[in-house]
Amino acid sequence: MMNGDEKHQLTEDEKKLFEDLMPEDLNDILDTGVNRRHFLKLMTLAGGGMLAAQSAVAEQVFTRPHSIPLDTAPLAAIENGVDVSFRVNGAARKLTVDSRMTLLDTLRERLALTGSKKGCDHGQCGACTVIVDGQRVLSCLTLAASCEGRSVKTIEGVAQGNDLHPIQAAFLKHDGFQCGFCTPGQICSAVALMDEAKRGDASYVTENVRRKAGPVQLSNEEIRERMSGNICRCGAYPNIVAAIQEVHSGEPVEQTWHFAD
Repeated sequence: MMNGDEKHQLTEDEKKLFEDLMPEDLNDILDTGVNRRHFLKLMTLAGGGMLAAQSAVAEQVFTRPHSIPLDTAPLAAIENGVDVSFRVNGAARKLTVDSRMTLLDTLRERLALTGSKKGCDHGQCGACTVIVDGQRVLSCLTLAASCEGRSVKTIEGVAQGNDLHPIQAAFLKHDGFQCGFCTPGQICSAVALMDEAKRGDASYVTENVRRKAGPVQLSNEEIRERMSGNICRCGAYPNIVAAIQEVHSGEPVEQTWHFAD
């Protein structure tokens, strides 16, 4: 997604893409750049299968980097302000936030990292899951002020440049998403789950929680239990489990399809 400073960087092919598919928005895009509304509209067209001929150009738009403002909110508008210094996806960040501001709102509204989604905003759906100091947390229930001196990884920081994380690649292979709204939280949760298994962390279905026997070999049932806090309203659970199991075991997982009689 582009901000106003990047509006002139549209290629001729990208301009043609918007002219063909979104002519009513073209002048706005050329004037102010591609904003969130334009981006979501293009995503909808992609989901409807209308980008077959322009898939390569659309991919350029989808994968454009966006700048991250360090601190854009006027200080006068912040009540009960506290200074927070932490690392986000490996980069040092320092900003003043309201002491009641959640980590999710800080990421989305102050750092323009909109990959983490606000679903229920009550810690029940898992769409906002991020990784803090190696542990997955619900960012909608985590105060930004509590992250002082800590390291936060969001979905934007999971891949290494253009190299996808194995979990991301497996989600693509096994079609572990449909609408994609829950996918950032699902992937962050799965990445942290891999480390939990290596550490031998217990879960609800662990037979003996007092005995920590090192790395855990996860069954599909164990994966389902450990991922149960991440809700997929599209119902892609079997594909998600297959993707995680393939990365965890290091062995290919056969894709099975069941059709209704």
